[in-house]
Amino acid sequence: MNTTIRRAAVFSLLLVLALLVRATWVQAYDARALATNENNHRRTIAQYAQPLGDIVVAGSAVTGSARTEHGDLAYQRTYTDGALYAPVTGYSSQAYGATQLEGIHAGVLDGTDERLKDPLDALTGARQKPGDVLTTIDPAVQKAGFEALGDAKGAAVALDPATGDVLGMVSTPSYDPSAISGTGDGDAWQKLLDDPDKPLVNRALRQPLPPGSTFKLVVAAAALEEGLYGSVDERTDSPDPYPLPGSTKDLTNENPAAPCEDASLRTALRYSCNNVFGKLAVDLGQDKVRAMAEKFGFNDDALDVPVRAWASVYPTGMDDAQTALSGIGQFSVTATPLQMSMVSAALANDGVLASPHMVSEVVDGDGGTLESYEDPDERRIVSSSVAEQLRSAMVTVVEDGTGSNARIAGAEVGGKTGTAQHGENNSRTPYAWFTSWAEDPGSGKQVAVAVIVQDSGAERSEVSGNGLAAPVAQKMMAAALAG
Repeated sequence: MNTTIRRAAVFSLLLVLALLVRATWVQAYDARALATNENNHRRTIAQYAQPLGDIVVAGSAVTGSARTEHGDLAYQRTYTDGALYAPVTGYSSQAYGATQLEGIHAGVLDGTDERLKDPLDALTGARQKPGDVLTTIDPAVQKAGFEALGDAKGAAVALDPATGDVLGMVSTPSYDPSAISGTGDGDAWQKLLDDPDKPLVNRALRQPLPPGSTFKLVVAAAALEEGLYGSVDERTDSPDPYPLPGSTKDLTNENPAAPCEDASLRTALRYSCNNVFGKLAVDLGQDKVRAMAEKFGFNDDALDVPVRAWASVYPTGMDDAQTALSGIGQFSVTATPLQMSMVSAALANDGVLASPHMVSEVVDGDGGTLESYEDPDERRIVSSSVAEQLRSAMVTVVEDGTGSNARIAGAEVGGKTGTAQHGENNSRTPYAWFTSWAEDPGSGKQVAVAVIVQDSGAERSEVSGNGLAAPVAQKMMAAALAG
């Protein structure tokens, strides 16, 4: 054999070997990655080849599947009361993917999760019938919050303090996931993207904003835990107005006639005295305030319910004037409604925070349990004594202070209002906040709720936590206690 033929033969053999190696690599190692690649249309065809499993609220499915009339995608996701439950379910779209519970539990819902397969299915690759996701949502609480927020831009979260169950999660304006569940919904999708009110954003979890005076509960908890003051009824050392350290400006109060000079914590919460909590934050120091905030859940970038919540933030590197402003929930402090509901829930639950979650169980097609959240993690935030004192002070806020619109006949209710500045020099409409808890003395049933109203269309002078946010919380708490 001459040299040229021999070299050509060797080169051809090497090419064949390379092809064999590549084919083996693709089939043995890359097959799963290619099969699950979001750009692989066969994956989408397989996902919608049969009806999906359901997301369930109080025993009833709020999702479904409808047979399509054309194309290679056999079924399409449908939703019952889609706008009401969108902050819980998210969407499952043939064109735009899946979010929220639809995305997190996609494998269970479409039948591809390995836990659904028996040993024979694992060998043959057969697809099992899909499972379901059972939520903790109370439909009465969800509906109460959704209707109370109405046309306002805002959000609300209701928790069971003892279990961490999310009873309600509302975000408005909302959207109907059914409108974008198919492949020909480009106009509806673009309209949602272009909407300046951003209905696709879950404000309850994913849009932290300045919490305003609701954050004063965190500062009060730090002051009591650190022994700065012995009780909520001990007078503080708080000049009114409070000169901001290192600044020519004073920290004043919205109501100049309020008895805020040297006020006790109870009185300071009742009248929302900025001078008291600004000075408390400076006296404690930012590190101690931050430590308490982080015990409640601030600065946690891995808070899953199981949807990942955006981290609420208590900042670092502040000077004393900035620390004072942080003490009234301003400067760079931000919080989600979920976070502020966690603050009230921990105080309502004797100082112990049960990890919030909105899924109670994930089950297979026969109802067998795949995941259970019946025993949530718990951690003590403040002592039982401190929690009891702050609950008492929050009751004073509702009974005799700025939170009167949260009262519920026959129930004990505690709360804290907040009106957070918005824009440079507070040039834009403020945010209205309310965080609260309620208990039915007869049944012992409890609920904690936090509400933010970003924009209700009200005149600036009419914006307040009591006027806009407290009525929403009141309706959600009343629904929870009545259930």
